[in-house]
Amino acid sequence: MQGPANSPNSKAISDADAKKKIQMIANRLDSGEDFGLVAMNLSEDPQTAPNGGDLGFLTESQLRSDPQVFAAISKLKAGEMTNILPIYSRSDSKQIIGYSIFKLISRETSGQKDLTSPLVQQSIRDQLRNSRSQLAKSTYLEMLNNQARVENYFAQEVYKRATK
Repeated sequence: MQGPANSPNSKAISDADAKKKIQMIANRLDSGEDFGLVAMNLSEDPQTAPNGGDLGFLTESQLRSDPQVFAAISKLKAGEMTNILPIYSRSDSKQIIGYSIFKLISRETSGQKDLTSPLVQQSIRDQLRNSRSQLAKSTYLEMLNNQARVENYFAQEVYKRATK
């Protein structure tokens, strides 16, 4: 994918910059670029950018907290994207703090799922694998931290000069 990587220099500074950037993103998505790659490289949301813009599974009640987003997403079919939507400040419902484009991956019916379903089994496997992987990473980092030895060479040099 060509274009600027998501760096501090690529962040929109003003509302005009933000509008220009989100329009450029919309144009790239409309031309067929992968949503996840575009989000990973150009999104300014630190929570979702590393995951390719994935918000995870959202319930209908979560979506209803923003009526405009809910109205736009509820009209979509799986695989479709919203138009550019303004994101308003929680404290001031008239102040625009950014812009978003949402893509609906799938819709799930509410209620309990059958454990014999391959999708449910795969989801359980993925969750177990992810939690095991996270535990292994945490353990490894803790082990490295315990084995780490920090030396302050600058302080040693200052001490040597002071004692001469």
